[in-house]
Amino acid sequence: MVSRVRVWLNRTYAENVFFMDQLRRNPSDRAVEIHATHGDADSPVLAAADTADLEPEGLSPAAYVEYALDQCQRRGIDVFVPRLEQAAIVAHRADFEAIGTALLAPTPEAVAVFEDKVVAYEAVRAIGVPVPPWHRARNADELVAAVEELEEAGYRACFKPASGAGGVGFRVITRAPFSLMHLSGFPTPYVQLDMVVEALKQADEAVDWLVMPRLEQPEVSVDCLTGPDNRVRMAIGRTKNGRRRGFTLQEQWLEPARRIAEGFGLHYLSNIQFRMFGDEPVLMDVNTRPAGGLHQLSLCGVNAPWAAVQLALGEDPGEVVPPFLGQDYTVVSGPRPLRAVSLPHQRIEDSTEPLLPAVPAQAEAVVPAQTGVVEVTPAGAAEVLPL
Repeated sequence: MVSRVRVWLNRTYAENVFFMDQLRRNPSDRAVEIHATHGDADSPVLAAADTADLEPEGLSPAAYVEYALDQCQRRGIDVFVPRLEQAAIVAHRADFEAIGTALLAPTPEAVAVFEDKVVAYEAVRAIGVPVPPWHRARNADELVAAVEELEEAGYRACFKPASGAGGVGFRVITRAPFSLMHLSGFPTPYVQLDMVVEALKQADEAVDWLVMPRLEQPEVSVDCLTGPDNRVRMAIGRTKNGRRRGFTLQEQWLEPARRIAEGFGLHYLSNIQFRMFGDEPVLMDVNTRPAGGLHQLSLCGVNAPWAAVQLALGEDPGEVVPPFLGQDYTVVSGPRPLRAVSLPHQRIEDSTEPLLPAVPAQAEAVVPAQTGVVEVTPAGAAEVLPL
């Protein structure tokens, strides 16, 4: 009898409820039990897991590694998918292996390269992958100089943190003065240069920003699965152009993604994002963890989470090739159940209180489009990506 697999996801994105769903629906019908931890008692991943714990707050990276080792040992974790404190955790891979836990995460060297976007751009450019022009800004003078240089070259300038993920902190520079026009409609990423400069001059803390041209669509996120032997088993592009999403196997996107994944040891699941700079695809960002929209590959008949778990367990899934490319689609959000808790810090492990009725993970709908139909992915599938 094949034993069940115990998988732990720590403080992961809400969209990874679909990652968990796919593990349970693996094609081998192997039993998978999922443990989840989070700092927010209302995270839907806690309700989706078989067992769950609230994470302690305020731990140093070293203390978090000790917490993680204890979780893995007490819970009998076979595969750990770390997001929080990934760098500290992968540096202790041997300690996790010693207690029987495989880390579904890249090498420490890969995590270090891609934690800092400036270091990443320099490293990727050195292996021949195109990157956009960029400047590093730590104060108002450096920001203004970078913006002026980009504008003189005919580009619209934007900035984002040199370290960060998920589009947090991304802004597009405008010189239009602040007016009531900016208070109508929904908030936008546009911010006035003079307001940013004034904020920097008044700030008591330093910033570390990457200033670059705003890149154009389409945006292509290439989901890669790479083995510890540095050989890519899967590379599939997910395209984004406005609300329309789709898939691609065009080599102009996949070839540079493979080069990055293999060249830097991006083992297991990674997500490598490109946009257009003029008529050339250039690197936008590299995520050393599974993308929030990874489950969308199920529309191509691919179960990437399970293939990654197999690889982590030493069971090589071989080449993961989509049997077909799904049609264009869009994403919508919807409700997910939460665990019932009465106190903010109540322990929620193995809660016996009833949950809301589960929302079918594969519920789908189609809506008319100008050409054919647009497929609506499972509820909650929306993904925020940096521009």
